[in-house]
Amino acid sequence: MIRLGGLVCLPFRFIGSRRPRVLTSVVPATNHSQSFIAAETMKPPVAKKVKHEMALFDDVRIDNYYWLRDDSRTNPEVLSHIKQENSYTDSIMSGTKKFEDEMYAEIRGRIKEDDVSAPKRKGQYYYYKRTLEGKEYAQHCRRLVPNNGAPPSVFDVMPDGPDAPPEHVILDENIKAQGHDYYSIGAFKVLVSPNGRLVAYAEDTKGNEIYTVVKIQDMQLFADHLVLYERENGLPKITVYGLPEVGEAINGLEAGRNVDFIDPIYSVDPEESEFSTSILQFSYSSMKTPNSVYDYDMNTGVSVLKKIDPVLGGFDAKNYVTERKWAVASDGTQIPLSIFYRKDLVKLDGSSPLLLYGYGSYEICIDPTFKASRLSLVDRGFIFAIAHIRGGGEMGRKWYENGKLLKKKNTFTDFIACAEYLIGNQYCSKEKLCIEGRSAGGLLIGAVLNMRPDLFKAAVAGVPFVDVLTTMLDPTIPLTTSEWEEWGDPRKEEFYFYMKSYSPVDNIKPQVYPNILVTAGLNDPRVMYSEPAKFVAKLREMKTDKNILLFKCELGAGHFSKSGRRISLKDGK
Repeated sequence: MIRLGGLVCLPFRFIGSRRPRVLTSVVPATNHSQSFIAAETMKPPVAKKVKHEMALFDDVRIDNYYWLRDDSRTNPEVLSHIKQENSYTDSIMSGTKKFEDEMYAEIRGRIKEDDVSAPKRKGQYYYYKRTLEGKEYAQHCRRLVPNNGAPPSVFDVMPDGPDAPPEHVILDENIKAQGHDYYSIGAFKVLVSPNGRLVAYAEDTKGNEIYTVVKIQDMQLFADHLVLYERENGLPKITVYGLPEVGEAINGLEAGRNVDFIDPIYSVDPEESEFSTSILQFSYSSMKTPNSVYDYDMNTGVSVLKKIDPVLGGFDAKNYVTERKWAVASDGTQIPLSIFYRKDLVKLDGSSPLLLYGYGSYEICIDPTFKASRLSLVDRGFIFAIAHIRGGGEMGRKWYENGKLLKKKNTFTDFIACAEYLIGNQYCSKEKLCIEGRSAGGLLIGAVLNMRPDLFKAAVAGVPFVDVLTTMLDPTIPLTTSEWEEWGDPRKEEFYFYMKSYSPVDNIKPQVYPNILVTAGLNDPRVMYSEPAKFVAKLREMKTDKNILLFKCELGAGHFSKSGRRISLKDGK
């Protein structure tokens, strides 16, 4: 948790190949001023300068902090500098420890630890996950369907209690995780063979177990129905079509039925369903609606809520507002914004603090989903907003293509346009606007800080991909060659100079920057720790302000942080 100019920032983690997971939460500081050590009384570490020249296309770049890169992670001088940065951050943050503990207890208190997921009927069994009080990981279980001869119905309920069929534990992650610092199941799927035998496959995040499941993104095919997952105005939609009898030709898809949803902005994902069934299962959430699993009868159009994640601590969705707004980019393109706040705490007169999150890469859709920990933000009067900028996938393939390669700057100017919209429409002011992004989203934050530092009060750049040109010129770094398709190959002159024009490390200049928190993982294989380390070192050298600049490098973690569902809350997951 980091205090930045009257705000307390809880760094929330993401995972992926410079890709996202969850969001940072920033909460207003309370009465910590007496215990808070002012930044002016502490001297931040100053990295030594060692001139390193890099030349290409008659262009010479000077990187005085190139020495901070040590692929072995053993150089004593490099490790000493990182530890000094961590000590500085810990000293500046020492006054917020009590508040941090209170926040952790508050977030954890919303979680129902002993819970069961919505069951999925497959063959003669229901399959589900169980979480247990005091345990970090889930159990994957199954239970017999009592009346297996009856056809499935959306009104079916899996029996529980002493008279129910016994529960079989297929996989207990708590046992598998023993002895590991980090454990995560990347994919889990149950297959039922023709003879009725159970076959379960799991893959961890390193891909070193058996099975990789390919998630259906655009279509689900059933014996008598076809389900299309599409997007309209940036929001997902589900359309169900009936199929003709076996042997009859399909002349076209007509008279499809749309599934109705209750919120103005939301997220929908397909759940695994059997081919022969007429029941579609999907998960739904919005920024104010906890994750909900529905069974949908494709013949009748009836939806039945099977499970909604419980949120403890007095949560009431009626207290919150979600909105879809549209900012106008510099080229006239309309950029969707998802906005979430508590209606009894926000006046929309410019006085509210606001956290704006952005990503905008890899065609990833940052949909407005529910996150219980975010309530600690909005219940203190913050507005939370997502900028669905180009480079993501929310508005279709063209949206992605117009935010990559030689059009990458659209991602940054779109985000700036969203910030200006929020200020102009009195959701916040410059003095109340905080921004956050992680990994490729950290590139976004670094770029807009160089372009428009005057717009923001505070910024959080998590494991940021900020040394773009140097990294993309080095094929020995993991991900580099495979990601030329996303960013371009700077060995070609056009891409070299375009990339140089926005790469955050290459564009730091003498100017006033807002309060900034930068994080890194020493063992991160996706964004090398040296990128954010160099970014911070050069900022300390060049910036002309006295605002807080903090760097926190996890010495054990990689890109993913901690994995347990309770312990990960310490990092804000």
